[in-house]
Amino acid sequence: MNFVLKNVLAGFVASVGFVPVSSFAQDASCTCATAYSGVNPIGSLGHVNGDVIISQVAGYGPAKAGGALDFGSRVVVGAKGSASVQVGGCNLSVPANSTLDISRVENKICLNVLGSEQTAQTDNSNNKSNVPLLIFGGMAVGAGILAATADKDHGVSN
Repeated sequence: MNFVLKNVLAGFVASVGFVPVSSFAQDASCTCATAYSGVNPIGSLGHVNGDVIISQVAGYGPAKAGGALDFGSRVVVGAKGSASVQVGGCNLSVPANSTLDISRVENKICLNVLGSEQTAQTDNSNNKSNVPLLIFGGMAVGAGILAATADKDHGVSN
């Protein structure tokens, strides 16, 4: 293949790696993100079943349905528990053996479920993200282009 074409393709593939991905990283780390409207508390616990505790200003305490949630709140669900939370446009079910952390990222509220072997269930269908799939697909296409344009006739071992 033409030397110039190979360099153009290689340059294109390399430049894809320098595309700003800060918004991708921000959205990918949140199980659900919603706009912050400036009101406090920012949300509340829906239902609470079994082993569930919540972080308070004075430390951890038992969680109760209707309990207030704010930035920095953490909901910890034990092996025999479950909970649901409502924060802005996010309605999340928090499964057993998981933790929900609430933080602020720029002007958004970020809810992040960690530690569960199950996936947290969101009630809003508009929070689905194909970013990881697109990144992986781009990497696969780039690898395919590089493999197709490899100079097989002038290898080092020849």
